[in-house]
Amino acid sequence: MSDTLIDPFSLPLPSRSASRAEHVYFSLRDDIFEMRLLPGDRVTEGSIAERFDVSRTPAREALQRLQSDGLMQGYVRGGWEVVPIDFKRFDDLYEMRKLIETFAISKLVREATPLSGVVLQMLDELEGVWNVPLSRRVRDGRQVAALDEAFHHALVCAAGNEELTNSMQRVTDRIRVVRRLDFVYGNCIDVTYDEHVAILDAVRRCEAERSAALIARHIEGSHAEVRSLTVHRLQSARTAMKPASAPYAPPRIRRTT
Repeated sequence: MSDTLIDPFSLPLPSRSASRAEHVYFSLRDDIFEMRLLPGDRVTEGSIAERFDVSRTPAREALQRLQSDGLMQGYVRGGWEVVPIDFKRFDDLYEMRKLIETFAISKLVREATPLSGVVLQMLDELEGVWNVPLSRRVRDGRQVAALDEAFHHALVCAAGNEELTNSMQRVTDRIRVVRRLDFVYGNCIDVTYDEHVAILDAVRRCEAERSAALIARHIEGSHAEVRSLTVHRLQSARTAMKPASAPYAPPRIRRTT
């Protein structure tokens, strides 16, 4: 990775339209991740433009970007839908996640033996978060979900393969909705803490096979929980949210005569 610093003042300023599209994009993405917009919910470019007080152009650009992220899909006449739960799709994504993480952690342990100072510092920082008494464990599901993402990202990143890290990030973005749902409404927090501590111990001991086996089992357990999700649980998640849903205008229905 290059150490060359980029002067931010030398970069072209984004257009006003681009700035608005960015705002709409990140706001919508947050609504999806926070389950204010749930899989299967439908919106229109017009309702998004009205919601954010922008023209249809930045609204369309934001929705197209969410489509590239695998979070939204267009259907007809400016209509859009939050990508419905597709268990085959999530099976594929979890399989990819397992391949990435088991390879990365094996690569990290085998190539970094003895562990470098940078890797040891990373392990110390992660253990400071996860290897704590029960009384100090975070109980807020959203916070634990964010910490969990950071844990897995750090291990993959430490393997030193930028393309692998980018692929991991893309997978993470696509499974975040159901993954966060499990932390918020499931009972996996203590299991996550215990399994993370075991993984860190195996990496610190440079046990490549054990590290890969532990992280594979950890991902498989998460996948099994995701598989147990139902439409009813997703609707329960909406009811439990406050506010219950994002304040989007419903799609207008064209009258026929």
